[in-house]
Amino acid sequence: MISPDVRGFFDPVTATWSYVVWAEGHADKRCAVIDSVLDYDIHSGRTKTTSVDRVIEFVRKKGLSVEWVLETHIHADHLTGSHYIKKALGGRTAISRHILKVLEAWQPVFHNEHDTPLEGYQFDHIFADEEAFTIGPLQAHIIHTPGHTPADTTYIIGDAAFVGDAIFLPDVGTGRCDFPGGSADDSYDSVQKILRLPENTRIYVGHDYPPVGKRGAQCMTTVAEQKAHNIRVGGGVSKKDYVEKRNRDDKGKDVPKLLLPSIQVNLRSGDFGTATQGVQYVKLPVDKV
Repeated sequence: MISPDVRGFFDPVTATWSYVVWAEGHADKRCAVIDSVLDYDIHSGRTKTTSVDRVIEFVRKKGLSVEWVLETHIHADHLTGSHYIKKALGGRTAISRHILKVLEAWQPVFHNEHDTPLEGYQFDHIFADEEAFTIGPLQAHIIHTPGHTPADTTYIIGDAAFVGDAIFLPDVGTGRCDFPGGSADDSYDSVQKILRLPENTRIYVGHDYPPVGKRGAQCMTTVAEQKAHNIRVGGGVSKKDYVEKRNRDDKGKDVPKLLLPSIQVNLRSGDFGTATQGVQYVKLPVDKV
């Protein structure tokens, strides 16, 4: 099995890690981009491509060819740069089939079915549970890891796992579970799936929120480190204790400031939707969230 090379890109505004995954030194230069970020200012409604351009520049400098533009889930705290990457570099956008549940949950809020197909056609590929695929010479497959949202997916690529918000670095814990369709019970079960991977599996997280004054942003840990030290699930914490604490800590949490623009744009795979006289919009539903 070929071990993948990974380059992480940290966006400090949204605390998001994006990744390029490829096989260094192999004749096959195909790669995947995971969880890219499109910069968006909620006050002005203006976008920038600073974060995603760093990814594109790296891919071009390495002479890589984008085969996949992957999402671990529908993000609620940043807009995806997948649409922009596909236009610039090509590749197939893809996400888990469980996005259909998220589309169904948010349609009554945004009433956006005219430009956001509920069947998921806006993505080039919808992964089935446990589906295997390749990234050039790299062997990969997905596992369904819901809890943070019902559609969270972990990509297993060689000896690396890209877990999105299912689990964070050991001193941060796990992702919140209070979004529509989220479940602390599911979160615990999903984390156990991840912790059953080989102990030397590299875990790449979707975000990092470093404890203030203790360290800088980091993106990688291992299954063994998570089992021993994760503040929420390490040391064999019971499901009952985990669920009670996760639910208690999530109660009354602030809504992510980019929730409304992020959800509706990300449900379209990074597109802003149908324009009106050349102008694109995001909707801000009143008293619905």
